[in-house]
Amino acid sequence: MAKFRFQDLKIWEMSIEIGDKLFDIADGLEKRKLFRFAEQLRGSAMSMSNNIAEGSGSVSKKEFKYFLNIARRSTFENANILIPLNRRQLLDKKNLDSQLEQLDILCRKITNFKKSLA
Repeated sequence: MAKFRFQDLKIWEMSIEIGDKLFDIADGLEKRKLFRFAEQLRGSAMSMSNNIAEGSGSVSKKEFKYFLNIARRSTFENANILIPLNRRQLLDKKNLDSQLEQLDILCRKITNFKKSLA
């Protein structure tokens, strides 16, 4: 079976795991007929892993760093979506705190990986 470079990256794996949890939250939003919130959350969740994967196919470190920067920014976007969901009582505080912690860890790992490409 074919294997792509990104499949060996821990940051990609972590982004997929976080994305799964964000998709679960989006599924709950859809059940409440909050389709726009669900769509936005799914898109930003996918952006993290998509950009890590796409960047891993780059021909230069500079280009890979560009995509890692987009993936990193997507962690901020996800955090920004989750906070209003909590404020509107669509996401409980425990779940918010857990997701923000995971997003923060991923963000730091992406930053460190990007530095290692120097």
